[in-house]
Amino acid sequence: MLTNRQLFLQHLAPTSDEPLMLEIVSASGCEMHTADNKVLIDLISGISVSSVGHCHPDVVSAVQEQASRYMHLMVYGEIIQAPQVQFAAALTAFLPPSLNSCYLVNSGSEAVEGAMKLAKRVTGRHEIIAFENAYHGSTQGALSIIGSEYFRNSFRPLLPGIKHLQFNSEEALNSITENTACVVTEIIQGEAGAVSPKANYLAQLQSRCRETGTLLVVDEIQSGFRRTGPFMAFMDEGIIPDILLLAKGIGGGMPLGAIVAGNHLMQQFTNNPVLGHITTFGGHPVSCAAALATLNILKDISEAEIIRKSELFREKLVHPFVREVTGKGLLLGVDLGTEWFNKEVIKRCIANGVFTDWFLFAPHKMRIAPPLIISDHQIFICCEVILKAVDEVAALMKQESSVN
Repeated sequence: MLTNRQLFLQHLAPTSDEPLMLEIVSASGCEMHTADNKVLIDLISGISVSSVGHCHPDVVSAVQEQASRYMHLMVYGEIIQAPQVQFAAALTAFLPPSLNSCYLVNSGSEAVEGAMKLAKRVTGRHEIIAFENAYHGSTQGALSIIGSEYFRNSFRPLLPGIKHLQFNSEEALNSITENTACVVTEIIQGEAGAVSPKANYLAQLQSRCRETGTLLVVDEIQSGFRRTGPFMAFMDEGIIPDILLLAKGIGGGMPLGAIVAGNHLMQQFTNNPVLGHITTFGGHPVSCAAALATLNILKDISEAEIIRKSELFREKLVHPFVREVTGKGLLLGVDLGTEWFNKEVIKRCIANGVFTDWFLFAPHKMRIAPPLIISDHQIFICCEVILKAVDEVAALMKQESSVN
């Protein structure tokens, strides 16, 4: 009989030439357990997904209870399903009053697609602006607005009418005009390596959007749900988006995404044409039950606790080869200078029980985005493993340099 490893190689479509090939048999809290009995502290939480930890008992219980009642019933939005409406009500209670209507989808990419359609429908405009080094997903529309030509080029032609501006450039904001349907931005650029906005930059962006009648679409797919400290990262920036995009940490490990806007905007999907945006599995009741349980867990996680843990990482990760630690809260990037150096460190971290990776547009940076429940003791262990790996790679680099 073929092993899971062999079946993986034969029957699962690959996404890279060198998959990690770790076989995880169970996970709980901040730990993942492999088939060969190794334990890994998860320092990336499935790319900011498992924010309340793997298999949180409250989430598992909610999933089991809902699965025993009903699962898929009908295309989203046509009948009343308690998990959907209860989650939507609970979610919007955390948000400004203008963000009072949820369109539930399957993923972040789908949320981006729906928001782009909604912005065109509401404004009657066709131009969409995004930022260099921004990541918004891999579907055709979302791919059109990500800020990397390397990832876009092989799939052209993409959507027309897309402009990319330099993030944190005040001068570039003048490119937003009365022709612009929407500007899509992250609060912290995740795949750029956890890059934060300059002081007052996002407020200036919002001001320019209001001047031109442009909708401001904020992508909090990676930064939302206390990842950076506040419930949403935009809440520390003095802005309120017209459209908010959510996914990843929203479902406690279950697949779910959301477009959140004012009800007066969402009404645009109901006519001309009717069913202007539809999804079969979006807002799946089991995912919504998990998401509601996740929200209840997040109530007990304070912003101050996230910031304290963030500072703990910053205090411990001091080393001559660590150039800087960027980002906010528990969405951090550790700059190790070069892609080679970073990936050698990551390789050693995984071998020694700490699971981490690099950023899509910043391969010289190590990602730190653990479950928000990570303990101080686990942070100490992770930092010790990382610094030991940095020492080993630095010694290797020095040795190779002396030979050459």
